[in-house]
Amino acid sequence: MKKRLIVGNWKMNGSLAANRALLEALRSGLDSLRCAVAVCVPAPYLAQTSQLLSGSDMAWGAQDVSAHEAGAYTGEVSAAMLKEFGVRYCIVGHSERRQYHSEADGLVAAKAQRALELGITPIVCVGETLAERDAGRTEATVTRQLAAVIEENAPRTADIVVAYEPVWAIGTGQTATPQQAQHVHALLRAQLGAAGGDAAQIAILYGGSMNAGNAAELLAQPDIDGGLIGGASLRAPDFLKIIAAAL
Repeated sequence: MKKRLIVGNWKMNGSLAANRALLEALRSGLDSLRCAVAVCVPAPYLAQTSQLLSGSDMAWGAQDVSAHEAGAYTGEVSAAMLKEFGVRYCIVGHSERRQYHSEADGLVAAKAQRALELGITPIVCVGETLAERDAGRTEATVTRQLAAVIEENAPRTADIVVAYEPVWAIGTGQTATPQQAQHVHALLRAQLGAAGGDAAQIAILYGGSMNAGNAAELLAQPDIDGGLIGGASLRAPDFLKIIAAAL
């Protein structure tokens, strides 16, 4: 049986001093992990994070990766560069990247492919906007987004992590009900199963404002394997409570 997975997404937050305090508090608060835990940090802090978490049970990851291997792509960070910092996970297709940087499904699929080529596990984000949910297009949206990644990476689909993040619930304080989240997670697992392989072994995380107060109820759903945590991952007590709920 696969382990639960809790991943913190710091987004564009942090400083050298704040990062150290947070990571040291997390390390001291975790006696032994019965679920997998990682933090995905801004690229400038990968060196510091790798040093502070070296030898611990916690993994670290990046928040994005270039679709290109190398070359004249100013500002881009390649999968090979991330690998040199011991990156285990990389978020691809986060709703904020899709919204603010116009990342289309094909680009997200290519980024997932680059990560997989270097042995980095892509955390593939899918999710619908409020307008799409109100129009009854939730299922069509999330399956379209995941289908692009499956098509591009069919032989390696079993090596990805999927995160369902309803856009209307990110950073808003709103959260999908456990039943709403479970419905979409079950749909995504069925889609992964139809693509071949053992979908039961692919972690599907919930990423829409999971916090210390609602984590246990969400994680009790049969197809929710963990969480992609935003703001709560920046507060050690809250993040530790979420991790405890996943044990």
